[in-house]
Amino acid sequence: MRKSVIFVLGLFFLWACNANSEKNEEGPQQQVDETLAVLNEEQISNANIVTAQPTWLVSSPLLRLNGLIDVPPKNRISVSVPMGGYLKSADLLPGARVRKGQVLATLEDQQYIQLQQQYLEGKNRLVFLEKEFLRQQELSKTQAASQKMAQQAEADYQSQRIANKSLYERLKMVGVDPDKLALEHISRTMTVRSPINGFVSQANMTLGKYVSPTDVLFELVDPSDIHLNLKVFEKDLERLQIGQRIQAFTNNDPGTLYNCKVILIGKDFSPERTVELHAHFEKYDPDLVPGTYMNAEVRLKDHRALTLPEDAVVSYQGQTYVFVPQLKGQYRMLPVTVGSLIEGRIEVLNPELADKTVVVQGAYALLMYLKNKSED
Repeated sequence: MRKSVIFVLGLFFLWACNANSEKNEEGPQQQVDETLAVLNEEQISNANIVTAQPTWLVSSPLLRLNGLIDVPPKNRISVSVPMGGYLKSADLLPGARVRKGQVLATLEDQQYIQLQQQYLEGKNRLVFLEKEFLRQQELSKTQAASQKMAQQAEADYQSQRIANKSLYERLKMVGVDPDKLALEHISRTMTVRSPINGFVSQANMTLGKYVSPTDVLFELVDPSDIHLNLKVFEKDLERLQIGQRIQAFTNNDPGTLYNCKVILIGKDFSPERTVELHAHFEKYDPDLVPGTYMNAEVRLKDHRALTLPEDAVVSYQGQTYVFVPQLKGQYRMLPVTVGSLIEGRIEVLNPELADKTVVVQGAYALLMYLKNKSED
């Protein structure tokens, strides 16, 4: 019996030792390297992998930009009325050309009549008060009238002058020439005139509706300072400068090129890491209005660039990569920064790649292999 127990314990001990030995042979599970693709000969052949070294090129590449036609805030004018009234006439639509002084709208209201009446009455009263003031001055010199009466006459005269000047300016604000106003010229209407040469960008009007001074009737644009507002990525900023030439074109008519010159490069970055570049047209085309989407090309100065075929560079989750061979059948994925397209090749801003061999064909297949590997 005792020999049987010893035999069973011996078998259990032997089994435990073998189990531990197997675990030690398996070892801890290794972490997957998500940047290293390991392929066998068949996989390499199926992926059609070709390698080569990057090539140095010297050229004047084109930088492509896009943006909108814009004008500075000072060239956008909101037109409203200084005194409220009922809109009698207005027939201008957005896009209409206007000249400085051109009538944009006509309003009518009783208060326009009252304003003209008050001015003409004040004008007549001023004549009377001036004569009374001069008369009292003469009487006070001979002591035929008290000094107090002379002072009162002067105060009345000066007060009326102030009132008349105020009415004079109010009439000019509503478009009435006070110097030409007479009894027979009193009108119940007021005209709204354009303060600039330009065009209408917005028209907010309903005939017969009461318009208050806070209402904007028209939005006008003065095109004298119209310009291109383009977006430039941070990596391209150092290659641009004030005075540089630009050729712009619209999506609808890419064959018509507009020559421009860079006048300002912004300093504030947007969340997308872009800044605004402003350029003036050498010759303005009236058909180009603010808000028009534009494309632009900038011929950059000559520079020496390290380039690869476009197929050598792959994108994944917002980052660009290339694959560099390691040991046989192993390819390491490395992040790179890309620049402009040059003669059908893409510039890589990583000089450390100059002496390396890079996968120039089959990079996308390697990327798919890594993605599938990480998902397993």
